[in-house]
Amino acid sequence: MKVLVTGADGFIGSHVVEELLARSVEVRAFVMYNSFNSWGWLDRIPAAFRTEIDVFAGDIRDHDCVRSAVSGCSGVLHLAALIAIPFSYSAPEAYLDTNVKGTLNLLTAARDYRVERFVHTSTSEVYGTARCVPIDEQHALHAQSPYAASKIGADQLALAFHASFATPVTVVRPFNTYGPRQSARAVIPTIITQLLSGTSPIHLGAIRPTRDFSYVRDTACGLIAGLQAPAECVIGEVINLGSGFEIGIADLAHEIAAVIGVPLEIAQQQERLRPEKSEVERLWSNNAKAARILGWRPNYGGKDGLRRGLSETIEWFRDPANRAAYKAMTYNR
Repeated sequence: MKVLVTGADGFIGSHVVEELLARSVEVRAFVMYNSFNSWGWLDRIPAAFRTEIDVFAGDIRDHDCVRSAVSGCSGVLHLAALIAIPFSYSAPEAYLDTNVKGTLNLLTAARDYRVERFVHTSTSEVYGTARCVPIDEQHALHAQSPYAASKIGADQLALAFHASFATPVTVVRPFNTYGPRQSARAVIPTIITQLLSGTSPIHLGAIRPTRDFSYVRDTACGLIAGLQAPAECVIGEVINLGSGFEIGIADLAHEIAAVIGVPLEIAQQQERLRPEKSEVERLWSNNAKAARILGWRPNYGGKDGLRRGLSETIEWFRDPANRAAYKAMTYNR
C-alpha cells in the first residue's frame, strides 16, 4: 500500500510519516506549498527517512492539486487542517475552505481513484463540553467554535461519502495530542517554553477546564491502526483515541513544573481566554472501542503515562535548537 499523508509537514503528521516509514510503508507526504521549499517538521526527521519520502507540495483547497496527490495511492491518512481555535474566531471562512472543502476534494479524488482505505482525522472538540463522561462515540456533537463546526462538517462529509458512494472511510477522533514539535498555540508547549525561559508568572488562559491528553506516538499508532485494521471492522466507523485520563489545566501546569524542577506561578491573561460560551469545560475519552476493534491501547495512559510523555516532551524542548523555533512570550493564536 502506498499511503498519502496530508498535513505531513505538521506536528502529528510528521510523527505519522515517521511511524509509517519505520514499518516500511511507502509514503507520499502532502505538504503545504511554500516558496522556501520547506517541508515543515519533516525537515527535522532522521535523514535516512527523508530520502524515502515522496514529497508532494500543494494545497488541499485546490481540486486538481488534490487529484494529482491521490493518484497512485491506495490509502489516505487525512490530517491536513487549520486547528487553532482562537484564529477560527477571526478567520472562519479559511476554516471552511481548508477543513470542509479540502476534505471534500480528498474524498472526491479517493472515490474516483477507488482508494482502498481513507482515514479521516477528527477532533474531540466536536463533542463540546462533555454531557456525560467518559465520552464515547455516541456522545452528541456540539460545536462551540468555528473550528469545531468546520470539523463536524468534515466528519459528516466523510461519513456521507461512505454511505452514498461506499468510499472506505474511517473517522478517527483523537483527544488532545501533545509531544515534540507541537505548536505553542497548544497549552503544553506554552507552559513548557515559558518555564524553560525562566518566565514567572507564566501566562495562561482558562485553567479550570479538564482535558484528556494523548502522547503523539499513541495518536500516530492509533491513526495507522485505523488504516491497517481489517476493513470489515473499521470502515464506516467513528473511533475515539484518548488516554482515558482526565486532568485540569492548573494541575497539568503543576505537573510540568515538577518535572522541570522549577516553582510555578500562574497569571491568567485576558487575550488567552475563549468567549465564555465557546470554552469547552471538560473532555475525557472513552477509548474502549479503539481497544476492541483496533487492538489499540495507549502506551502513555493514566497519570504515570502522562508524566512519561511530559518528560519526553520537555527533553525535546530543552534542546536550544528545537526551542529556537518558538517565541515563548508571544501569544500564538
